[in-house]
Amino acid sequence: MKCRPPLPFLQLAGLASLLLASLLAGCQPPPPAAPPAAAPAQMTHLPLSGNPACSGSFVPHRLEFTTGTRLREIGTYISNGAGVAANDLDQDGLLDLVFASVDGDSSILWNEGGLEFTPQPLPARFTRAVSTVDADGDGWTDLFFTHRGRAGVSFWHNQGPAAERPHFEPHPLTGVDSYAYAMAWGDSDGDGRLDLVTGSYGAELTQHGVAANDPQAGVHLHLQQEDGWQTQVLSPNAETLSLAFLDLTGDGHPEIWAANDFGLEDHVWTRQENRWQTADLFAQTSYSTMTIEWGDIANNGQLTLFTTDMNPYDIRPRTLAAWLPTVTQLTAQKRADDIQVMANVLLTRASDGRWHDQATRQGVDASGWSWAARYGDLDQDGLLDLYVVNGMIAADLFGHLPNAELVEENQAYRNQGQHFTPAPEWQLGSTASGRGMIMADLDNDGDLDIAVNNLRSFAQLHENQLCSGASLQVELQWLSSQNRNAIGAQLLLTTNVGTLRRDVRASGGYLSGDPTRLHFGFPTGTTLQRLDIYWPDGTLSSFEHPPEHGLLRVTR
Repeated sequence: MKCRPPLPFLQLAGLASLLLASLLAGCQPPPPAAPPAAAPAQMTHLPLSGNPACSGSFVPHRLEFTTGTRLREIGTYISNGAGVAANDLDQDGLLDLVFASVDGDSSILWNEGGLEFTPQPLPARFTRAVSTVDADGDGWTDLFFTHRGRAGVSFWHNQGPAAERPHFEPHPLTGVDSYAYAMAWGDSDGDGRLDLVTGSYGAELTQHGVAANDPQAGVHLHLQQEDGWQTQVLSPNAETLSLAFLDLTGDGHPEIWAANDFGLEDHVWTRQENRWQTADLFAQTSYSTMTIEWGDIANNGQLTLFTTDMNPYDIRPRTLAAWLPTVTQLTAQKRADDIQVMANVLLTRASDGRWHDQATRQGVDASGWSWAARYGDLDQDGLLDLYVVNGMIAADLFGHLPNAELVEENQAYRNQGQHFTPAPEWQLGSTASGRGMIMADLDNDGDLDIAVNNLRSFAQLHENQLCSGASLQVELQWLSSQNRNAIGAQLLLTTNVGTLRRDVRASGGYLSGDPTRLHFGFPTGTTLQRLDIYWPDGTLSSFEHPPEHGLLRVTR
């Protein structure tokens, strides 16, 4: 199989670099790629107003939202909790939070600045995943939820400017009627419209009397058309906890990745000649894949994938005794030839085009009963760090423990360049049983904060007070496209200490929605040489010597 670097690497590297990279990988050198067409765009520099506090660690704050507290007993699959999303819903320059709830109303937490939030309940009930997406291209970010049990996706349309704040009204998604636990957004066919992929959770559906052959179950791709939505069934079987639109083959087009629980292997579909076909890309995957995360952790132009599973970070006898009955139950049906492992998996792409596991070598294979995971440059040294939230509460799985709860600390890992090391000094070891999680600059001071949707306790905001490095944040606006925030775009920031890559996403990780505002961290004194923006249609906008601080709004 002939190998090739990803599209941005081909477009930026010189011929000598391409030849050297090809020889090192044992491949034939690819032909020179035609330069991408230029996309004229304007850049506006907005200074950030936040004043960072400096304590050398993260500081937790309670958020006025809870899920799971109304239930006297939590069993499978209420135990899976719900997600959180962040975006600027009212266009005031501050990122707002939206929390899903498995046992009541969802909630918007309006960002007032200074880490002060005003909660507003939203009558979207019994929700799982949440995404904040401008799906109709009207310039205002809408809300989408999946729901507990035998339900689909609900759409809450942002009505735009109002006297105080935008009002959200429920609208039907005509043609989108599949059961949905997880969802992801992206332009799957290159027509400029955002499409939606949904995955059901078969084990939970069985509890609600849904037959295995129900046509609304499985993984469904919903293509947004001018007159509505057209649905394609990718798989009738699904135990889907996470979904992603992501270029896994390096051809410049996104694949669809469905991460499955209960030993059902993860599935990848690639689009060939207007048809979606399964692809065998992974040499190893997690056994019960909770979340999908990706990023360039080595600043070499190559993505590294990360998935979470159940694997204790503490192997003392007392801990293993708490885990043993449940793990024995869950792995009873595991095949001897299964490529899945009950551990986190960190995948890098080899010259054969397949992805191979490096989690043990990188020190991140065991982080606990892990749900959401995120890459982010938390200490702003130019390298993506990793944060994982943990915990489990289930009477039918951990009835042998007090309150049926497996209590574990969340795990923070600092990227040291060649491997990750635990960072307990950051004080991110909450034991509040986290589920969904996002990273975003929630106080406009330039660094990444963390919001977590916990189960049976208050949600938390972890304020970043590391006070290290510097940053640049970027927002894209594509005014001529229905994909107004350029979901799927790739950004490369070239500096004197390396090239940093970020991707614009609408959803990802476990049940959560990423902000479309991107964060680049780098050491203080770094020279920013060029910002390259590869828009979803393959065109390129470049800016020489971008500002070294603040927020850039790039309008095409």
